[in-house]
Amino acid sequence: MRWKPYQRDSDVAYTFGVFPTIELLQQQPGQVREVLLHPDGQRNSGLEHLRALGVAAGVPVTVDAKLVERLSPKENTYAVGVYAKYAMTLATDAPHVVLVNPSDMGNLGTILRTLLAFGVFNLALIRPAADVFDPRCARASMGALFGARVAYYDDFEAYRTAYGGHHLYPLMTNGAAQLPAVRFQPLFTLVFGSESAGLPDAFRMRGTSVTIPQSAAVDSLNLSAAVAVALYASQTAQSVE
Repeated sequence: MRWKPYQRDSDVAYTFGVFPTIELLQQQPGQVREVLLHPDGQRNSGLEHLRALGVAAGVPVTVDAKLVERLSPKENTYAVGVYAKYAMTLATDAPHVVLVNPSDMGNLGTILRTLLAFGVFNLALIRPAADVFDPRCARASMGALFGARVAYYDDFEAYRTAYGGHHLYPLMTNGAAQLPAVRFQPLFTLVFGSESAGLPDAFRMRGTSVTIPQSAAVDSLNLSAAVAVALYASQTAQSVE
């Protein structure tokens, strides 16, 4: 079998579904090794678009029901994109988001899609962290992964050494500033902790720590929701200045 079910240490990764595979071919055509189609999906209007994109990129497009079913854990998967994993670097002149030890693939994918929606394309992940190339992440991002820049760092200090010119805004439940009152620097980094633990208290002294006002009915927001709220506030604050 030329392709095997996904493993984190493998050289290739997969997209499951027509739309993420279209995004893969549009954004990273040079990384695509093959597109696999399921014959049951012939009525899906996106498959012809996939075929055309594959031909334009010089990528083999193969109809193989058994291989699609072997690779995808879900039924009704009509397209699988096979692509080589690739290294990315963050832009030095654009805003960043940093996630410290995120663990949930679905959250990571949702956050990637949210970043692109607000025009932020650079994401740093501090290890240990979820696998951005896991097909669950690509699917949750609806292919937004392929339009983003994502880089891993062994610790936060390694990130900070590389991008010392960015003003830090750690998001914390005990942050010093209320989010509506914050005026973000043009070159900013929003920093978030893990889904379970948040950021360590030491981050309160890094840059301008920020809290999102909320009621006492819950202890905190879901990570992806917190990222969306903070990104919206950062864009709004800059647009009114």
